[in-house]
Amino acid sequence: MFLSTVMFLLGSPLYIKLMPDKSLFTSFAQVMVAAWQNKHLALPPMESDPGLWYYHKGSKLIAPTQKLRFLNKACMIGNPEKDIDMDGRAINPWNLCTVKQVEELKALIKVLPIWSSGIMIAVSISQHSFQVLQARVMDRHLIPGGLKIPVGSFGVFAMITLTIWVATYDQIIVPLLSKFTKRSRGFSLKERMGIGLAISCVAMAVAAMVESKRRATAIRQGLGDEPHGMVHMSAMWLVPQYSLIGLAEGLNAIGQIEFYYSQFPKSMASIGVALFALGMAVGNLVSSLIVGTVDKLTSKGGKQSWVSNNLNMGHYDYYYWILTILSVINVFYYLICCWDFGSSDNKNKIVWDEEEGTEDELELELGDRAKGVASPIVFTH
Repeated sequence: MFLSTVMFLLGSPLYIKLMPDKSLFTSFAQVMVAAWQNKHLALPPMESDPGLWYYHKGSKLIAPTQKLRFLNKACMIGNPEKDIDMDGRAINPWNLCTVKQVEELKALIKVLPIWSSGIMIAVSISQHSFQVLQARVMDRHLIPGGLKIPVGSFGVFAMITLTIWVATYDQIIVPLLSKFTKRSRGFSLKERMGIGLAISCVAMAVAAMVESKRRATAIRQGLGDEPHGMVHMSAMWLVPQYSLIGLAEGLNAIGQIEFYYSQFPKSMASIGVALFALGMAVGNLVSSLIVGTVDKLTSKGGKQSWVSNNLNMGHYDYYYWILTILSVINVFYYLICCWDFGSSDNKNKIVWDEEEGTEDELELELGDRAKGVASPIVFTH
């Protein structure tokens, strides 16, 4: 980590750094406050005059979308004389926001359900600590009498699978898939995320079956009360679940980040990465909550906990089956979220303002309206 920090500091001066001109969180707060302040306003029909909405000069977003319509009141001009100054600026940004500000908040809210479906796969990924305990009491030789893999290094199989998938997806898999899907990118982003979630279910089921076999073998050897006794079973049995998790992560995690990029403007790109990291963090917390709950419920009445320190007396296979069931439920939850989100094709995609200058230059029509001058702008449909 020290060397990584040094390399970062050495490389940092080589990059151009653009200072942020605003705080997105302040913008989100302004939209919510403005929508509440203007709750008394009646929303116009769907096909309304774009002049009712507040937007900047050069902006492609001149009217808000119809989803989450209650937020549209934040950019609705109720009284031009009170809301707009002589230069066409909003007198109070906490009472009137631009259409772009409203759509940025909507974009974040819209992806939250799909984001939440990624928490469960983070739970599956975070199970490596139990697999370390399993590997410790199994035969870790790669081949009999050959290289012995360290206990904590089995996670490398997940990384190898992930690396192979990333390296081959664009070059080999996408051209093959495009012949069947008739899409240049093979699977859509939502399909990739969904397949990743489905594979994580298979990974947890495989983990349950392998642990059931390991536990049965240990008991047959009379190691029920010897948690550190070596089981006559190869640790290579753990490789399939690691590989499946690596593949699931390659599909879902990368799909998630690309999906956020596709839904957010460039100014919100960092939020897309942050959402993924936040999902992983929440997944680790949920994992701890599940372990604690399982331990508390299964150890009642003096019974042996399913997640006991003694792997042979516990039932980690049952614990993995619980994760499998939760993962399957999560897949159906994800399908509902995708259905509610709707299509994300180009026809329904928002065209964001990515050019420089649109954020600071205000729509001339607003200034003209405030001054009582007819607008030279012609709106076409």
